Amino acid sequence: MLEAQEGSHGWEHQIGSQSRASSARHMLEVRPGLFLGGAAAVAEPDHLREAAVTAVLTVDSEEPNFKTGAGVEGLRSLFVPALDKPETDLLSHLDRCVAFIVQARAEGRAVLVHCHSGVSRSVTVITAFMMKTDQLTFEEAYENLKTVKPEAKMNEGFEWQLKLYQAMGCEVDTSSAVYKQYRLQKVTEKYPELQNLPQELFAVDPSAISQGLKDGGLYKCRKCRRSLFRSSSVLDHNEGSGPIAFAHKRMTASPMLSAGSQAQCTSYFIEPVQWMESTLLGVMDGQLLCPKCNAKLGSFNWYGEQCSCGRWIAPAFQIHKSRVDETKTLPMWGSQTRETGTRYM
Repeated sequence: MLEAQEGSHGWEHQIGSQSRASSARHMLEVRPGLFLGGAAAVAEPDHLREAAVTAVLTVDSEEPNFKTGAGVEGLRSLFVPALDKPETDLLSHLDRCVAFIVQARAEGRAVLVHCHSGVSRSVTVITAFMMKTDQLTFEEAYENLKTVKPEAKMNEGFEWQLKLYQAMGCEVDTSSAVYKQYRLQKVTEKYPELQNLPQELFAVDPSAISQGLKDGGLYKCRKCRRSLFRSSSVLDHNEGSGPIAFAHKRMTASPMLSAGSQAQCTSYFIEPVQWMESTLLGVMDGQLLCPKCNAKLGSFNWYGEQCSCGRWIAPAFQIHKSRVDETKTLPMWGSQTRETGTRYM
């Protein structure tokens, strides 16, 4: 009888070992209580129960249908619909994903982050989590994760998005120039015919509201003084290589074209403003005219334009500095303010 019991315990131990091995094949623990896996990790409730996972973050094209059974009760889940394609926007979801992981772990839950194969979308989310919580650069976090999962391979679009995430301080700041330029590029990809552009793409027309110059600067048409855009709409960019960037357009070489020479930016590149909407719809490029006096202000091109400094900006909404004046407020006695103008020749 004793021998039978010992045999039974041995069999139970063998079954438990096989279950844990099965779970390990479907998900990988990359941090204490943080697992990375593919669709197979959520295919059976036992896989979750064996790893003590009670929170699941799915980054895939289809939401998993968790089967009823032990290990599913009390499960917390988040679904982010996303294809494993470079043009897929994961950046806009990273804050929500990281917050889900942080909150679940703070509650003592083990978390599984998974996509279909467990090598790209889920890897992107966990890399973002490591960047934010461990204060790592994209390269450091990605290499760190690869030491645990060598087959990790996010697509180039996700790599670019994580570099933007790093540039924003590992927090998606929708008011930053980095994010606004990214959003414009995504809109260009999503709306190739440029119809029915989302309203959130356009900055508020400063002439349509009376909110003062609280953000420090307002740009007006030099000819008719119509308010056009605010300083918060200007999308700054790193200077290009200067005149040498235009060397391919010259018939003969010029001694002035050297890598060390620089050219100043003669235009502002801005986000679209509401008064531009009718001009931009259904058209890839064209002129930007003052909505009041029709004076030429600049141009736009959804494919991009080259700044005078040599930097390529895409998409581009370019306002020539010589066509606008910048006005700022200076504090005076009481609540009054005084405008100062900056003119660019």
